[in-house]
Amino acid sequence: MATAAAVAIGAVSFGASAVAAPAGPAAPAAHQVGAAPAAAAAKAVAAPRKQTPEIVTQLIGKGRVDGKRWSVALEFHRTLPEGYELPTSPDGTPAPGTALLCQRMYIDGVRIDHQGGPWSDCQPVTGTHDPAGSGSMGLWGFQDKGTSGSRLMVSNPEADIAYGIVDLTDGTRLKAATVTVPGTDYRAWAVAIPNGKTISAVDQYDKRHHRLTHDTYWR
Repeated sequence: MATAAAVAIGAVSFGASAVAAPAGPAAPAAHQVGAAPAAAAAKAVAAPRKQTPEIVTQLIGKGRVDGKRWSVALEFHRTLPEGYELPTSPDGTPAPGTALLCQRMYIDGVRIDHQGGPWSDCQPVTGTHDPAGSGSMGLWGFQDKGTSGSRLMVSNPEADIAYGIVDLTDGTRLKAATVTVPGTDYRAWAVAIPNGKTISAVDQYDKRHHRLTHDTYWR
């Protein structure tokens, strides 16, 4: 993720209708028996299975900063998409990974790092529970590698982090809850930092409001 300031996003219903028969003597038994195959056939129709989507996109946060709309989403590809190539080590060995996790960040309708192509800010992961998808945090923007202008702070925390709070030097406090991609362990929280503002501290808490991390090196 190139611009981070530090190590771091129908059913078909069937209706039944019935026509009332005129009153009269009961139908012969043979006719009643003949209805059984139709009932059995109706029971034999299996309900359609719910298909698992190949790509799952989860909105992490959105709002306005400096009068511009911003948003952050995590996009999970269950298999490596066509056109994506696994990064390789210096000896040519491809990185492990069977799936792809992308962090999609927008300010004023423009995706951060779009210059890097469709797979910028994406990382290979193995399945839906890869620990490699957690534990990072970063500042992202269009200027000076996320250190000035309108910026987004995005954390991909561990499982015990319920929310994060970013304190600015002017007394502003920005809070965001952790959101998880359904069916996976991949999660994030995000806030927007206005232009000209400075971060004094970034803290992360569990669901019992115990502070688990405290960082003061972000600006």
